[in-house]
Amino acid sequence: MIQKFLYLEWKAFLRSASFGANLAIKILMGFLAVYFTLVFLALGIGLFYVLEKFKLDPIVTINKFMIYYFLMDIIIRLLFQKIPVLNIRPLLVFPIKKDTIVHFSLGKTVFSFFNLGHWFFFLPFSIVLIYEGYDVLSVLLWHTAMLSLIYINNFLNIILNNKDYLFTIFLGIAAVFGGLQYYGFFDITTYTAPFFEALFNTYWAFILPVLVLIGLYRYSFHYFKNDLYLDAGLSSKHDIAKTENLVWLNQFGTIGTFLKNDIKLIKRNKRSKTTVGMSVMFLFYGLLFFTNGIEAYNNPTMHIFAGIFVSGGFLITFGQFVPSWDSAYYQLMMTQNIPYKGYLSSKWWLMVIATIVSTILASFYIYFGWQVYMTIVVGAIYNIGVNSHLVLLGGAFTKTPIDLDSGKGAFGDKKAYNFKTMLISIPQLALPVLVYSIGASFANANVGLALVASLGILGFAFKNKAFSMIEKIYKTEKYATIAAYKQKS
Repeated sequence: MIQKFLYLEWKAFLRSASFGANLAIKILMGFLAVYFTLVFLALGIGLFYVLEKFKLDPIVTINKFMIYYFLMDIIIRLLFQKIPVLNIRPLLVFPIKKDTIVHFSLGKTVFSFFNLGHWFFFLPFSIVLIYEGYDVLSVLLWHTAMLSLIYINNFLNIILNNKDYLFTIFLGIAAVFGGLQYYGFFDITTYTAPFFEALFNTYWAFILPVLVLIGLYRYSFHYFKNDLYLDAGLSSKHDIAKTENLVWLNQFGTIGTFLKNDIKLIKRNKRSKTTVGMSVMFLFYGLLFFTNGIEAYNNPTMHIFAGIFVSGGFLITFGQFVPSWDSAYYQLMMTQNIPYKGYLSSKWWLMVIATIVSTILASFYIYFGWQVYMTIVVGAIYNIGVNSHLVLLGGAFTKTPIDLDSGKGAFGDKKAYNFKTMLISIPQLALPVLVYSIGASFANANVGLALVASLGILGFAFKNKAFSMIEKIYKTEKYATIAAYKQKS
């Protein structure tokens, strides 16, 4: 039966309306996977000797900071890792055991790169420990415990998948503990290191994470199995309708109508609310760059990179999925006499307003100097003049339907920010950094900022021509987009 499930998923991938885009994305993700695999291998083999070079005990040092390793792992999982999506409804009418469906869905996560990637660090590191004369049994038991903790994070992510606020909580915990330790106020590793040390120095402590892992798998299994009914976890939840007129937007004509729809969409759906939360978090992203806490980020070129992110958080997270936010009723929209230009203009104005608001809210960066805040302002100008057009252009080719209710089911896919978004963001971030670097190299930082701002102003000046080109592309891709939005799996 498992073999049949794999066969069905392969057929779904090949027959998808967006097969070409999905294949390209998977190839690019494959290159990323190879890159991170090599990074993990290099760390696993070389970290022991790097720590020894600095006269540090490798296993003691690793165990001391392992709490941050696992905290960052769960944060990355909550942000990126998706629980497997299986088209369950059709399977429920066939004589297939629910246990088989759930085991298959949970088993898919075991072979996720979010788990296998850690093997490329812990396995070579453990081999190096044995090669350097550490007790073989202690290394093997410690290795078992570490992998158990990795898979504990995997199943925690599955169980916590529908609780969006937990990402912010875990990130806040890691940031607070890291900051307190960095500035010498409180060292959380004093309390966590003994646990990880015990996993290595005793022959029994490893059983604790193993038992927790077994318990979490059983809990996850029963959690999903109990929701595997059409009238339970797979049912649609209906809320009481609320009326919001937003009549003050009527003065903007067609654009105002679309703006009202977007505002209601953002307020009423969990996934769109997540993008707003993400954009707020982007406001504080600059603290990594402008506080001089990380030496590698302490240069003007990285500062312009941060300026794009700080001012353009909403543009990046929300704009990348235009028109996918309207995929549920996109076919209906296309049967109406709706001008594409008005539709795209409403999205553009929404992103512009959000960018301006973000720039104003980011004014606290003046504390780090006017040059820092000017970098953020220049980033906002570039976002409004160039990136706002690029995200709309990218939306014509990103035919990914968004199920706004998907976070309500046990097997739902509710991630609001994924690898496709990151890949499309690369050219939007690389161009201003390149232009700034050229200006700063041949003159100074102010010239670099002026060049980036000039690009934004030029983009704004040619807005109408850019919109005309984007509108033509949307019309060309219209029927392919409709076909892609019909895909339910």
